[in-house]
Amino acid sequence: MPRIEAVFQNSQGEPLTGLLEMPSGAIKSYALFAHCFTCSKDNPAAARIALALAARGIAVLRFDFTGLGTSKGDFANTNFSSNVQDLLAAASYLEQQYAAPALLIGHSLGGSAVLAAAQDLPSVSAVITIGAPATASHVKHLFADSYLKLQDQQSVQVDLGGRSFNIRRQFIDDLEKYNSVTHIGGLRKALLIFHAPLDGIVSIDEAARIFTAAKHPKSFVSLDHADHMLSNPQDSMYVAEVLAAWASRYLKKDQTSDRQEETARPPVEEGVVIVRERDKKFTREILTQHHRLISDEPTALGGSDLGLNPYELLLAALGSCTSMTLRMYANHKQLDLQDIQVELQHSRIHAEDCVDCEKQMTLIDVMTRNIRLTGNLSDQQRARLLEIANKCPVHKTLQNKIHINTNLTN
Repeated sequence: MPRIEAVFQNSQGEPLTGLLEMPSGAIKSYALFAHCFTCSKDNPAAARIALALAARGIAVLRFDFTGLGTSKGDFANTNFSSNVQDLLAAASYLEQQYAAPALLIGHSLGGSAVLAAAQDLPSVSAVITIGAPATASHVKHLFADSYLKLQDQQSVQVDLGGRSFNIRRQFIDDLEKYNSVTHIGGLRKALLIFHAPLDGIVSIDEAARIFTAAKHPKSFVSLDHADHMLSNPQDSMYVAEVLAAWASRYLKKDQTSDRQEETARPPVEEGVVIVRERDKKFTREILTQHHRLISDEPTALGGSDLGLNPYELLLAALGSCTSMTLRMYANHKQLDLQDIQVELQHSRIHAEDCVDCEKQMTLIDVMTRNIRLTGNLSDQQRARLLEIANKCPVHKTLQNKIHINTNLTN
């Protein structure tokens, strides 16, 4: 499955980095994943869940909050409010480059963050928390010893999860702003809560607080025997499977299910091709009367590599037409042609390097077509089949003078 590096700016103009896991096929929806406190986008559970969701048609952006992982900025200058702002910046990036997120997923304190950010994201239909505290102030116990020191010092160093971080008084003060569950009651979005009864970091009581505060639709899934970090791969895979199945009911509201995509499909007349945007980069949906294709550019060129690029489509048109024409002729003449393989390449060369081209100082397009015919064929039959290949309709079209009429329509 394609993986795209994402770079966008936080509210201070500092670059944040993320990874966008893209489905190999059709994209049902986009999701935003918020990692646990002082973790990173590369947390194993976050990575496994993102990959598993991408395999189920949900594109997932996971990113590093300011000052963590590969994102820039100073962690000491951050707080819970800035984490929420980072989430909104990530959602804006998705909306500008691809499509606005329909799902918010948060692990641990990231779950508290998505609960706080959800009301500012109208595109979001569903929120999912994993081992999350009901409010951000729950983590204050982690700084119990440091809190007294911050009365006299501007910042202190704390050890969390075997790593050292500098925190400022503003960090702890900011947590007081999120000491209420009122915003959960006003969520007005579907909510799914995952929590392990034996979670030793965030008590199961926090899940009960979230569930009680939330209005329906709301669901709770117990992660029996799982730990807080979902260190067992089976636990994170289970979360992804249940999450994808549960979310499918609510993603229909965003016209992301297969049925909704079909409903939103414009009518296409016979012989007409419609190309429409699937994101704000290079992914394009190609529609004919009965079929659908995806066109894109490679990731190296800024695309998502979800389909053939335009020149590959052009080569495919010539190659498929060539193969069809040869098969039709061979069947009509009852030739022993067992298999046809057409290999094509496109290049641009100087005209003086082309022996069959007019001598002029210009670049020209050259398509090279190699045809492999398998079967009991005489030399005369093979030569005739080569002549037939050059008579395929697309070949003739490409060699004719083509006029392209372009108009703007409403």
